[in-house]
Amino acid sequence: MRWLLGVVIASALLAVRAVSAGEWSVRVQDDAHRPVGDAVATLIPDAPLPAPAPRAPAATKIVDQKDETFVPYVQVLRPGDAVVFRNSDATRHHVYSFSAVKSFEFVLAPGEKSEPLMLDKPGIAAVGCNIHDHMLTYLYVSDAPNIGVSGPDGVIGFPSLPPGRYTLRVWHPQLHPGRAELTQVVQISDNVSAPPLSVTLPLLPDPRTRMDREHMEY
Repeated sequence: MRWLLGVVIASALLAVRAVSAGEWSVRVQDDAHRPVGDAVATLIPDAPLPAPAPRAPAATKIVDQKDETFVPYVQVLRPGDAVVFRNSDATRHHVYSFSAVKSFEFVLAPGEKSEPLMLDKPGIAAVGCNIHDHMLTYLYVSDAPNIGVSGPDGVIGFPSLPPGRYTLRVWHPQLHPGRAELTQVVQISDNVSAPPLSVTLPLLPDPRTRMDREHMEY
């Protein structure tokens, strides 16, 4: 599993798509047209906004450990935000990351939680458990002005956006290593709500499936 901690992220520019301003959303699906949850989308305007929104105060996010699973699978943070790892299981966990964004490790007994860990620069930190190899979570740290994560329906919603040209980037932990994240230019042109923009990501199987050691051949 640990090779997943070194997933390489690239980008590839696609054609310009014209959509409408207002309540705008993107729907993420896989090759089989199934909705994809835990995808992260950012929208970055090509031109600086005349009055950018004030930066929100730093927040502290929680990544829980339940049933030997990190919850959520993907946690979005802004530079300056902090994350706390909480162990809600009845077994010990050894949380670690060797990421360039932040290298750390915490050994957490049942019921314990870590000290807040501040993340001060953009990037993606893949996090595992040194005791349970099937446990994975990702800290996506971004200063993009517009960012969201898809739910089980695959939809990522954005509030009203000023008209203009934006670069849309869509990332998921199960992108193939070395395969580009989706990058697409979007032209937002008026004040009429538009249907969700559909994008397709080719993904690897979910790596968090537990191994059935009892029936494995040695």
